[in-house]
Amino acid sequence: MRILRFGPSILFLRTPHAEAVRGALAEMFGVEEMPTDEAIKMSSEFETIVFVTEEWKKETIPPETAFLIGFHAPVVLSGIINAGLPVEKVHVESTLIFIRVPSRVEEGLKLLSEKYGGVIMDIRTALDEGETGDTIIGVTRKKLNSPIGPEDIDGAVLVRRDFLSVYRELSIDLPVLLLKLMPEWNEITIKIYDTDKRYEENIERLMMVIEDLDLGFVVGEGWDWDYPRPFMRVPVYKLKLLTWEDPVRVKFLLKGLEYRGYKRLCDIDVFVEGKKIHWTSLGKYDSKFELAKAAREELEKNLSGDVLERLHRIEEVLVSEARD
Repeated sequence: MRILRFGPSILFLRTPHAEAVRGALAEMFGVEEMPTDEAIKMSSEFETIVFVTEEWKKETIPPETAFLIGFHAPVVLSGIINAGLPVEKVHVESTLIFIRVPSRVEEGLKLLSEKYGGVIMDIRTALDEGETGDTIIGVTRKKLNSPIGPEDIDGAVLVRRDFLSVYRELSIDLPVLLLKLMPEWNEITIKIYDTDKRYEENIERLMMVIEDLDLGFVVGEGWDWDYPRPFMRVPVYKLKLLTWEDPVRVKFLLKGLEYRGYKRLCDIDVFVEGKKIHWTSLGKYDSKFELAKAAREELEKNLSGDVLERLHRIEEVLVSEARD
């Protein structure tokens, strides 16, 4: 589970030759100018958003269009300097940090503003008012490994301090801040059993889903024994997960990994305080197959494209090797 990540670096290129600079950027980095909100939403951590503006502008107020470049800011700047582009000045926007707070967002913003001496505002105002050397902390309820646009930021804190000092404190303080906001975490145990003993593939599938859906922190894992019937002992792989998600929802999503169509790939059991969550408690389904189908549809709807592709590749092998 990720609770903190950086946003993109933001650069302003001041030039009396705006069209020439725009054309050079497009050619050098193979990108096209796009709406600013779209560039922010599509950006990943440490990528660079570049604004080309008139030479005389001083403030770092984002214009309506931008270039999204898939390189870190030093690489972009070195390319611009080495190419000798007619840029008179470069201004750097405030450093953007995203924090995920699943609930009680207003309390989270208040805690952050009090702790770091910042001012609460919406993200667009923070981007308008923030200057070089400032830090913007954007708070979102959305998982941090998904695209995050301005509409996904529930609020921001503009801190008039250098981001290195803010980040050093924040990385230490964040667990305590989250504990104040989420005092009751759920600790669940997940057990995997596979009659064909293809544990490596099934563990990989499980970890992919936990990480991509940001379901929680894996705080322990290893081998154990389970006893499905008296005098019958079978090996299981066990994970301990610390999560703020509803354990019933976690169980429902993981049910989608047990089957591919009508082929059973593994058994996944979920326990809360030692008590197993039974499939009959997940809703009104006539059979495990009907439940697994609904869970698979929900799972695939929420997984990112690259993870879903990897999942299908692994499962194609598992299905071909599965016993009838």
